[in-house]
Amino acid sequence: MGKKTGDFKPNILAFCCNWCSYAGADLAGVSRLQMPSDFQVIRVMCSARVSPEWIIKALANGVDGVMVLGCHIGDCHYISGNHRAKKRFALLKEMLGYLGINPGRLCVDWVSASEGARFQQIVTEFVETVRELGPHHGSEG
Repeated sequence: MGKKTGDFKPNILAFCCNWCSYAGADLAGVSRLQMPSDFQVIRVMCSARVSPEWIIKALANGVDGVMVLGCHIGDCHYISGNHRAKKRFALLKEMLGYLGINPGRLCVDWVSASEGARFQQIVTEFVETVRELGPHHGSEG
């Protein structure tokens, strides 16, 4: 018999850009905002530095969901990095379906350094989405 959705503890990776979303995550933490503990943060210099291959590899190796969080569009420390990331991950989301992976297992969003509450909201909603999808076992098609 399978686990109930409420019992499932998803394994989620959150790639956060150093300049905005990582600082937003830090603000959420120091503000003691309640969040699920079902995610691991990986700090990257820019959301554009996250390779689509890393996401596919993570999902192929037991991760249930992946988040890529960067600076708001127009506020990238590297001028246009988040524009590239937005385009790249929109395409990747489309491709995930062809690989037999539910595109809902990838979250791409934008969080500024002053948005600890927004970070909390995005993480909480994504963890709930992944819980509803259930454990990822490779192909879901």
